[in-house]
Amino acid sequence: MQSHGGEPAGMTTVIDALGGLGPRLAHLEADFENPAAPGELVARAIANYGALDVLVANHAHSCAQTLEHLSAAELDRSWAVNARAVALLVQAYGAGHDDSRPDGRIVLFTSGQYRGPMAAELPYAISKGAVHQMTASLADALAQRAITVNAINPGPVDTGWPTDELREQLRGRFPAGRWGRPDDIAAVVSWLISRDAAWVTGQVIDAEGGFRR
Repeated sequence: MQSHGGEPAGMTTVIDALGGLGPRLAHLEADFENPAAPGELVARAIANYGALDVLVANHAHSCAQTLEHLSAAELDRSWAVNARAVALLVQAYGAGHDDSRPDGRIVLFTSGQYRGPMAAELPYAISKGAVHQMTASLADALAQRAITVNAINPGPVDTGWPTDELREQLRGRFPAGRWGRPDDIAAVVSWLISRDAAWVTGQVIDAEGGFRR
């Protein structure tokens, strides 16, 4: 839902890097402002592959609005995409999950809004705060079915969106002297969806390299 950090050639680059469309890979674009989209996406995945074991909700709509410029339209859009769609994705996953298959896994993405103020991105921060708060309740709703639900706060990750000036400005706030990388976060996701993490649910995990605000 946001252009910054995207591949210059669009999804074609990502699909090619994953081996191309075929029996093991399908691609569907969906607008999560549409309340029907989450259910349609989950249904398509189950139709294509017969079951859905892992759901990773790492989409986001970003909006830079201060309190003075805050609009109802952006509050509604950010809520719909960042929070409502997550709840509906989890609902659809739960409805369609085959409980005879072990180790159901759901991973959500929040942000650092609970670690420090984000007054320049109020619609985003408010909606991501909802994801943080819903994690424990969604986890409890699915716990008896051996489906775990956790969330990750990845902190600032360099996916291509920051300017060179911002990179240098924040570099010193990371103890490692560098920004987070996509692989840093992918490793946390890989662990959370593994059997090793079967006893972890309802948690919001800070994976931001000790970022100092």
